[in-house]
Amino acid sequence: MHMADALISPLVGGVMWAATAGITVYSARKLKADGDDRIVPLMGVLGAFVFAAQMINFSIPGTGSSGHLGGGMLLSILLGPYAAFLTLASVLTVQALFFADGGLLALGCNIFNLAFFPCFIAYPLIYRPIAGTQAAGKRVVAASLVAAIVGLQLGAASVVLQTWFSGISDLPFATFLLLMLPIHLAIGIVEGLLTAAVVSFVGRARPEVLAVAASGRQRPPHGGGRLLAGLLLLTALTGGLLSWFASPQHDGLEWAIFHSTGKEALPTPVSEAHSLAAALQERTALLPDYGFRQAAESGDATAAGEVAGTVGEIEKAWPDVNAGTSFSGLIGATISLLLAGLLGFVLLRLRQRP
Repeated sequence: MHMADALISPLVGGVMWAATAGITVYSARKLKADGDDRIVPLMGVLGAFVFAAQMINFSIPGTGSSGHLGGGMLLSILLGPYAAFLTLASVLTVQALFFADGGLLALGCNIFNLAFFPCFIAYPLIYRPIAGTQAAGKRVVAASLVAAIVGLQLGAASVVLQTWFSGISDLPFATFLLLMLPIHLAIGIVEGLLTAAVVSFVGRARPEVLAVAASGRQRPPHGGGRLLAGLLLLTALTGGLLSWFASPQHDGLEWAIFHSTGKEALPTPVSEAHSLAAALQERTALLPDYGFRQAAESGDATAAGEVAGTVGEIEKAWPDVNAGTSFSGLIGATISLLLAGLLGFVLLRLRQRP
């Protein structure tokens, strides 16, 4: 559900950048006030894990589409909403800057859609009342399913509204909405089950992590080295090897765009803001489309085409055994770990200053 700049007008993009910046400042202040140094490693490691997990698209049977883990609900359950929002914002920024996954003009939209709804709506208003204090069991599965579905439905509807308010594409509002909601319902079911599986594992291994995150005190207990090491190993395997097995089918947003317009690609708007964003992303995206630049430029879809919103059929070998994909997964996870961890470290160090 990473929006390309082709969907967003400069006005809507600017408004959503401002809204996301406000939520980021609010979350940073809350983390600074209530956090503890021991949450920093967990923010970094979970940021790396979510980056790697988002590389693995899973097919949605009978649709010709695919989806991937959003991660906002999982991060909220394990970190609390404020650290979760900052961590996922870091991951989405890394994806846009270095991998051309989502546009830079649309980055505020993508952070809002993928992080705000699960962290501040679905988690406190749905997950916590259903799951209660349980670390595993049917209540966690039910809470994860319902919360993930609601969070994705709100995010999908927000994409449609942001596109409609932008008014720069010929996407029909009703058709686009009626395609976005059902496909993200299916994706939400899978995400809910994956979230429940990870939370249940953590609940069995370190139940106090869930209890502390749910309390809002943001003070993880000592002795979490084994959990962090296990998550790092899983991240390396996911980004380095399992990413080869990602579905080659288009994700839910691309699928909905294609079936709404019948077009292989949306035209790139002619505006100074779009041109500047595209030029900047071309400079920063060292591994466009999660591959080496030379390979990406020689293929059918260039980094610029990805930003413009290419939605045609993909013809790829499966599994896609690709050194560029593995390198991108490992490098992206490392950068996400450093950025999320550094953000948490700086915020908590600032609190200690007189």
